Amino acid sequence: MPSPSGPDSLPLTHAGTAPKFASIGSPYFGIMLAFMAVVLILSNIGASKGVAIGPIITDGGFFLFPLAYILGDVISEVYGFKVARKAIFTTFALSVFASICYWVIIALPGFDDEFGTSKQAALEGALGPVPQIVLASLLAFLAGQTINSWILVKMKARSGEKSLWARLMGSSGAGEFVDTLIFCSIAASVIGITDFGTFLNYVVVGFVYKTLVEFLFVPVTSLVIGWIKKREPSYGVV
Repeated sequence: MPSPSGPDSLPLTHAGTAPKFASIGSPYFGIMLAFMAVVLILSNIGASKGVAIGPIITDGGFFLFPLAYILGDVISEVYGFKVARKAIFTTFALSVFASICYWVIIALPGFDDEFGTSKQAALEGALGPVPQIVLASLLAFLAGQTINSWILVKMKARSGEKSLWARLMGSSGAGEFVDTLIFCSIAASVIGITDFGTFLNYVVVGFVYKTLVEFLFVPVTSLVIGWIKKREPSYGVV
């Protein structure tokens, strides 16, 4: 029996049915895409600040960034790989645009008084490193999210609607590892990490933290996915 056409024409599952996905005609996809873009832009700004919590080394975007992967999981599970890839590239186009805006704002001539000078220095300190952070985030997010989405959709092609938790945990672990390694390698110097021991701490803590957050949120992510599937009129139709 041929597999149906749709956003992701994949092989039949072991149960003999094609994996179900939805089209992007309803508002749900747009809302999640907007949240993903906002989370990533704010994470890029926060990541320019190094954070030390006792012996733990991280950055200011640590509490936001896992949300982008959770949103990526939801989009991949409900809408498929092609739509998820579109969301990834759209999110990053907006992130690059934001970085260009920061550069223009910093380059504009400011007031010459003491307040204007101090404000310019503060802007340069807060937003100046962001282009390198965006580069790190661009390469890391594109690689990590693509791997995350691809693995999740491939696993769904094998198991259908079953084993959602296994898909979420397996794909997230692989994606977060690639993402963290690439991002930390490029961004470490921006936040002031200069020795290998601190860098290793940064990578390990980042990976463990992001993966742990995603694992802890799997029950919530599953509920959100189930909620959207029930209310997405095209789910399983396309």
